This record gives sequence, C-alpha cells and structure tokens, in this order.
Amino acid sequence: MLEIFFAMVAATLNGAPSAQTSAQAAGVQVDTNSVVIGQGTVIEGTPVPATPNAAADTSQQQFNMTVVPAGLTAEAQTPSGKFTTAAEVKPILNATKGNWVAVREYDGQDLLYVTHLWAWRCGLKAMAISVNGETMQNWPLPPCHTEFSTPNAVLAEDGAPYLTLRLGSVQDITIQIVYDDLSMDVARFARGDVLTP
Repeated sequence: MLEIFFAMVAATLNGAPSAQTSAQAAGVQVDTNSVVIGQGTVIEGTPVPATPNAAADTSQQQFNMTVVPAGLTAEAQTPSGKFTTAAEVKPILNATKGNWVAVREYDGQDLLYVTHLWAWRCGLKAMAISVNGETMQNWPLPPCHTEFSTPNAVLAEDGAPYLTLRLGSVQDITIQIVYDDLSMDVARFARGDVLTP
C-alpha cells in the first residue's frame, strides 16, 4: 500500500499526470457530523492551498473530508502513559507543529520526511498529505506496536517515513491528521520553513 502511494506522489511531482485512488475517484462519503473538526472548515475534495506562515495560523483551517477513512470510531481517551491516545499526543503535536514535516536535499533528490508524526502515530487514526497543491492523498500509518514498551517506535518493517522526489520539486506541503478521538488538525509548510541541512 505504501509503495502505491509513494509511486503516485513521485509520479505526480516528477511530471507524470496526477493519479487518484479509487476511493477518491469514487468520492468517499464521510458523515461530517461524526467528526469533530475543531476550528476548521470541512471542504469536500478540494486541495487546500498553501499560504505564508500557515503552520502558525490555525484560525482558518480547512479539512479535506475525502481523505478521511470511512467508518472511523473514537477511541477511549484513558491515558496509558505510553502516548497511545489523542489525549496524550495532541498537546505534543500542537506544541511541535513546525516539526511535522522536513525536507532534505540528499543525493540529488528531495526527501520529504514525516518522521515526527510517525513518532506519535499511536494517538492518530489517519494522515494525508498534499505536495505543491496536488490532490491530497492518504499516507497509511504503520501499526502501533503495543506489544513493546515503546509502541510508537518505527521498526524496519514499518517502511521509510519519507518520500523521495525530484530535487527542488517540493515547494509547499499540507498535512492533515485525524486523532483517535476523531478531532482533526491540518498544517501547511513552505519549503524554506522545513528545509534541513
């Protein structure tokens, strides 16, 4: 599943025609009344444009409901002490929103990292990404490894928490997340704000 997603994003940014998943093409229907959308506005099937300093601006958030998986149910928010609930990870992700993504130029390519979100994924239900205003796509999260003392650990079998794209192609990124209490958040980043050495 990750391989298909990576291929679609890479193809789009490397000049191939934009592709859509069958769910998006079919217009996945989500009952917006079952999702707590906080300060945002629900939009249906429209890419969320990047704006300057958007990562810090939460007053006009817009959520793309076509990438929210159907049938999500809220989980109990009893703190586990292992950061496996929205109640535990939301304050961290709110405080570190500027670290949700990173872009690194490496070996003649752009690497777009979501390592920070993967490190707190046990309190999340879903994550979607749009690069350069392209159609937002789901990026499947690895499982939460509750059998270990560190359930948020990223294991080798989880895959890589980054996309490999054409050098200089990543100009802006929009990330949308759904917490396991079904609240949502979205952030937009300009390349210069998340470029790392």
